[in-house]
Amino acid sequence: MDLKSLIDAPGKLPTIPKLGQQLMASFGTENVSVTEISNQLAADPVLSAKLLRLANSAYFQASHTVGTVDAALQMLGLVMVRNLVLGSSVVAAYDATPGLDLPQFWRYNLETACVARWLAVRTGFNADRVFTLALMHAIGQLQMHTILPQQVAPLDRKMSVLHPGRAQLEVQTFGFHYGDVSAELALVWNLPMPLADTLRHIVDPLGAPEFLEAAALVHLGAWCARASVLGWREADQVAAYPFDVGERLYLQPNWTPALAAHARPDAQRLMPPLTELTAGLEAMFE
Repeated sequence: MDLKSLIDAPGKLPTIPKLGQQLMASFGTENVSVTEISNQLAADPVLSAKLLRLANSAYFQASHTVGTVDAALQMLGLVMVRNLVLGSSVVAAYDATPGLDLPQFWRYNLETACVARWLAVRTGFNADRVFTLALMHAIGQLQMHTILPQQVAPLDRKMSVLHPGRAQLEVQTFGFHYGDVSAELALVWNLPMPLADTLRHIVDPLGAPEFLEAAALVHLGAWCARASVLGWREADQVAAYPFDVGERLYLQPNWTPALAAHARPDAQRLMPPLTELTAGLEAMFE
């Protein structure tokens, strides 16, 4: 099966709720009715509960209890609410994906997003955009496992979907990789072309026709999340670290304990523990 058939065939795309579609459409427009979104959120008890849980989580350090959808929307902002709905919509659409350890997959996805966002803040890039891209960067795996379970099963036995060499193995087998599928899904969902192009190049940000900082930041976030979820030893982390990508971002490799020894002695600035970075955000994937 080619990439187009994987996406275009009838009945092979996940169903995204109306609110999710509306928020996805907001990527490409400034004319978003916050009142309408608030009303739709309030009418959905599951999303409302998740939104309030998110607003009151340790991640946002609210000074008081946030008790209404309007207050949560005002505090979190449209971008984070959009990420919540996006994450919830995708989780619901792929709630029974054969061959994937979904709790592990969503943990990896969330940690990638939080690390990439932290790095974006540190480097002065658009942190909200990077967070959204990171949430979406691996959803192509869900589509591939849903539509091609028998074809991907031998790959899964040979190599974890989280292994850094997985994309290359998929290209050798299918002629495309999960990032390509993620990009095509983004286009089908009417997300802007630049966002889809970035998704396509997260696997190999230095191989893009034009260097995309956001793709590089998510690439580094994915490295860190893999190390955490797969339990890499420190030596394995150093061996797998994409130093060339970090250098292209002018980012000293001093932001995790495994890399601190490779930085200048006066440049120590470690990232907070992942448990702290992700605290409370698990609601996005439940």
